[in-house]
Amino acid sequence: MSKSHDLPRLAEEMRQRLAAIDGGEQDLKRLEAEAAEKRGAYEAAARKLTEARQAAAERLDAEVRGELEPLRMGGARFITRVTAQPETQWGENGADRIAFEVATNPGATPGPIAKIASGGELSRFMLALKVVLAEVGETPVLVFDEVDRGVGGATADAVGERLQGLARQFQVLVVTHSPQVAARAGHQWLIAKQIGESATTTVTELVEDARREEIARMLSGAEITGEARAAADRLLEGQMA
Repeated sequence: MSKSHDLPRLAEEMRQRLAAIDGGEQDLKRLEAEAAEKRGAYEAAARKLTEARQAAAERLDAEVRGELEPLRMGGARFITRVTAQPETQWGENGADRIAFEVATNPGATPGPIAKIASGGELSRFMLALKVVLAEVGETPVLVFDEVDRGVGGATADAVGERLQGLARQFQVLVVTHSPQVAARAGHQWLIAKQIGESATTTVTELVEDARREEIARMLSGAEITGEARAAADRLLEGQMA
């Protein structure tokens, strides 16, 4: 048993414990009220962000569709999906998941762009996106690998024109087999591979006559004709205009 002189101390301990219990209940109620208030504020901000994203998605989809037509993908669909996430996935970026979906054939069901689009199609989708988003882009260097695959003539020229426009704001590197695209470049390099005892790749900058000859070769094939050189001159003159 406690000694009599311990009783005041024990009584004080009991009072402190009771006060902590009573205060803890009050703190809990206060914290629950604060949590409910914060949750309401978050949900309101998230709803506002979702509405803004949905409006922006509609504008983006419409502008990308307009860019796809001259890239010979007028029948393709581009869709920005804004999907609500479960509460466990909510975060500082809101309560949505954003994904790009495409359908490259009429009547096809849209699916994730990385799974549906082929290499050339993906490049053109990205080109269309970059053209539309050029004013807000932060990437300093853009690389396109055969963005002109499967197109020629006026379509290839449209691809080149859009790449040239992007190059006014970004460093743009393009791997191409299209003379219409190559002629619009500010600088052109020839990449060649030689197969001997080992494979060797060379990269040669093309200037003046060498560039004209390469553009002509791209137009005519192995035998460079006078007509091909004249056509190369017209392409290069158009690029300089």
